[in-house]
Amino acid sequence: MTTLFRQALFPALLLMGVAARAEPLDIAVLQGLDKVTARVSTIVAPVGRTVRFGALEIIARICDKRPPEEPPESAAFLDIWEVRPGEAAISLFRGWMFASSPALSAMEHPVYDIWVLDCESSAASAESTSPE
Repeated sequence: MTTLFRQALFPALLLMGVAARAEPLDIAVLQGLDKVTARVSTIVAPVGRTVRFGALEIIARICDKRPPEEPPESAAFLDIWEVRPGEAAISLFRGWMFASSPALSAMEHPVYDIWVLDCESSAASAESTSPE
């Protein structure tokens, strides 16, 4: 882990009051708005993998949320780029987004809005969708 990444991670984890979990939260659930078409989409972004929304590529680096006994909060550290054919990718956003305060750390873009809804565990998601 790079020093810069640790410096960005540590304050946010302190802010959230991160506790040890039985299963890691490895899925960031995001919402995306295409302002041209007025299309709102739920984006399931596995941590560490690139997902696309329109011309955007999104990588969730970390996703975490407070335990149920504390005030609700989910946060994700995101990297977002705009990718157009034949052009170099443009970095639009790199940082923490918080579900309870989307305007606190928002991505500025004329066409797209992205915000965090929740963090989930792929193990818990698999258990809830598996037939019994």
